[in-house]
Amino acid sequence: MRLIVVDNYEEMSKKAASIMASQIILKPESILGLATGSTPLGMYKELIKMYNDGEVDFSQVRTFNLDEYYGIRRDNEQSYYYYMDNNFFKYINVKEDNINIPNGTAEDVEQECINYDKRIKESGGIDIQVLGIGVNGHIGFNEPDVNFEAQTHLVKLDKKTIESNARFFNSIEEVPVKAVSMGMKTIMNSKKIILLANGINKADAIEKTMKGKISPEVPASILQLHNDVTIIVDKAAASKL
Repeated sequence: MRLIVVDNYEEMSKKAASIMASQIILKPESILGLATGSTPLGMYKELIKMYNDGEVDFSQVRTFNLDEYYGIRRDNEQSYYYYMDNNFFKYINVKEDNINIPNGTAEDVEQECINYDKRIKESGGIDIQVLGIGVNGHIGFNEPDVNFEAQTHLVKLDKKTIESNARFFNSIEEVPVKAVSMGMKTIMNSKKIILLANGINKADAIEKTMKGKISPEVPASILQLHNDVTIIVDKAAASKL
């Protein structure tokens, strides 16, 4: 694991965007694994700026998102499809046919998961995967005690995750209790991984991820076994290291 500690969220976002841009410049047809939530928003804004300045071209990349809420339509403002389109995709020149996000309303969700992993494999695998981390150590929607072997699958969300995500909804009752998520096996097959974290509330999870015992109780701890992980955190998130 390579640790980069920066002063603040803005620096974290710029550093992450620089790594992503370098990947695309070196390999224009890169397969990008993307995350949602508040953490990567700054990175997406930086990448949009770099695109507008002519520094990076997304025309050949393919993208695979980590997850999507189960039972929410794409046009719902809380869906991750809506998030990606309105915070990133509509501002760059990525081709719509090259965008992949799990279908949270698939009639056969088990088959959707199988097909999603198949598309990743057929693309040649994810070159660089962006991850955030939950306060309970989850990555994607892989909650504590989820099987490390799991590929893309339907996940029942942890109470802490539901409470954390409630800030995006009108009430906690509106927060979906399930999601379709890449599994740990799918994530670990990525060639490179970048994990981003900021704020004191992530300090405990970062400490356990980097220094704790590898355990399903802290899903992100399995990243210790990956051979190319860069963790970018601000000083607050690094305060327990």
